[in-house]
Amino acid sequence: MKKYIFLFSFLFLLSCEDENEGPFSGDKYDVLIDKGIYKVSYNESYEQPNWVEYTVSNRPKNVDRGSKDFYLEPGVTTSNDADYYKNEWDKGHLAPAATFSDSEENLNKTFSFINCAMQIDNLNRGEWAQLEQQVRDWSVSGNIKVKIELVFAANHEIRTTGVHIPTGFWKNLTFSNGDQICYYFPNSSTNKNWDKYKTACN
Repeated sequence: MKKYIFLFSFLFLLSCEDENEGPFSGDKYDVLIDKGIYKVSYNESYEQPNWVEYTVSNRPKNVDRGSKDFYLEPGVTTSNDADYYKNEWDKGHLAPAATFSDSEENLNKTFSFINCAMQIDNLNRGEWAQLEQQVRDWSVSGNIKVKIELVFAANHEIRTTGVHIPTGFWKNLTFSNGDQICYYFPNSSTNKNWDKYKTACN
């Protein structure tokens, strides 16, 4: 009888350990990662995030990004440099580097491959970046919670390297007074100002 009790206890402990290993939990389609300054649901099958959440809080800029590049996250299957080689896709920050330039530690956290998406270069460097700056400007009046959700249409592109290309990006803002503003950007070159992408919240 004691042997059976011991075996049951041992198997129970193993199952508990499997449910949450370090900072990661979930399955390969929904690996949950908490980096402190932002949280990610990562899809290892698509090699792209499902969503990223963070708070913009008018942090001071104390450090510069310099020549930093993205690094692989141990234990998570993500996109990598090969996916972005000589094509129109940028390593698009989701939790922005400029928003977390208050310390070297925080800035470095934004350069993980779990925090970047295959984002068309014109969008990443254009209206997307301009909205990021606008959110920082708004945060002078109070913290703003941001959730970015990636959209993958049924016919979305899958590159030969195995990475999946998002069809678009939702950006949902929640202000300190409870007001919400939402934007939807197709993952394509922009042809209008960032505020014209405002839409009803999903």
